[in-house]
Amino acid sequence: MKIDLINEAHRCLNCKKPLCKIHCPISTDIPHIINLFKDNKISEAGEVLFYNNPLSIFCSIVCPHEEQCKGHCIKGIKDTPVDFPLIEKEISSQYLLNLPTKKKEKNNINVAIIGGGPAGITSAILLAKEGFNVTIFEAFSKLGGVLRYGIPDFRLSRELIDTFEEYLLNLGVKIKYNTLVGPTHTIQNLKDDGFKYIIITTGVWNPKPMRIKGETKGDIHYAINYLVSPESYRLGKRVLVIGGGNVAMDAARVAKRFGSDVTIMYRRAQEDMPATKVEIAEAKEDGIDFKFYYSPKEILDDTMVFLRTESKIDEYGKRNLITLEDSDIAISYNSIIVAVSQGPKKNIVSSEDRISTEKWGTIVVDDNFETTLTNVFSCGDVVTGPKTVVAAVNDTKNMVNNILRKEKLI
Repeated sequence: MKIDLINEAHRCLNCKKPLCKIHCPISTDIPHIINLFKDNKISEAGEVLFYNNPLSIFCSIVCPHEEQCKGHCIKGIKDTPVDFPLIEKEISSQYLLNLPTKKKEKNNINVAIIGGGPAGITSAILLAKEGFNVTIFEAFSKLGGVLRYGIPDFRLSRELIDTFEEYLLNLGVKIKYNTLVGPTHTIQNLKDDGFKYIIITTGVWNPKPMRIKGETKGDIHYAINYLVSPESYRLGKRVLVIGGGNVAMDAARVAKRFGSDVTIMYRRAQEDMPATKVEIAEAKEDGIDFKFYYSPKEILDDTMVFLRTESKIDEYGKRNLITLEDSDIAISYNSIIVAVSQGPKKNIVSSEDRISTEKWGTIVVDDNFETTLTNVFSCGDVVTGPKTVVAAVNDTKNMVNNILRKEKLI
């Protein structure tokens, strides 16, 4: 335990109306956790954290804290906010050393979880502890989803993800690796083989294109694919990253570490970027260049053509993006990484027309997270589109509780 974290914990004001808890998507009882930490009740604090959020260790690292707990700390008004994420990381790291494998007596109900990312891992933990027979169908060779294949290892340790993979196996969860549901196994196959409940947590792995001329050229790549195995790519010296979200920041920082000179091109102002301020600052610290008000127009063999834009405030105070006429400008490149968003792949729904989807491929669910096919549930990014890990965990908890109610177990 680090003495500076104890000092940090003592800075907490124990607010009667804790805005940190209110603005946490999963309502972590932050003042209570901090008080336990101050009293050196690390195991108890870890138990409270893990019960509320089984992926608390990951959330302590990758959550957009400036928009949630830390960003709403009262101490931050006139001073620096209490760094609860560091305290949460310390507690969770110690708790991971001895994760409890106690679970209820088996109920002989089989559950198939399609996808081993944050929502899939959380589903498996919660259901296995309730006595369900759980099998995860994982398209990759290792579990983790976006935690393993979408966040660089310099931000998130792969050993942490391995710990959870081992924990699931200790809970009795079966894992079918390199198994893509849809082409090989259909939803109906799973039902026929005795899976009473099927949970789809496949995330968003289908990159959205810019839909401009030249995008299919050989040196044009998509960030969500690049981050899976950056060592496979030979990007060259001059790399342009198109986009302004956290995925764009991650791709740019990885490419920089592989020796490229990287520039992030964004069509709006810096303050409009969806990436967190921390991510933007760290990208700049890594030597990433930024160009704002550049809107993609066309990709040529060795240059990318942009239109210059500017923001104008209308009479209602709304800021609108205006494209400037005759403002074409060509920027040279060796490779381009596109990071403008991503949506779900359609392997499952293409083989199962009883599951309804929205326009962009996200799965339609009701208030209980049940799809239009009975006993088939879904949650996480495949339902909401790209969001945070903590949002996926929170939705998963609600979904699992609905399954337990359906079985009259709560």
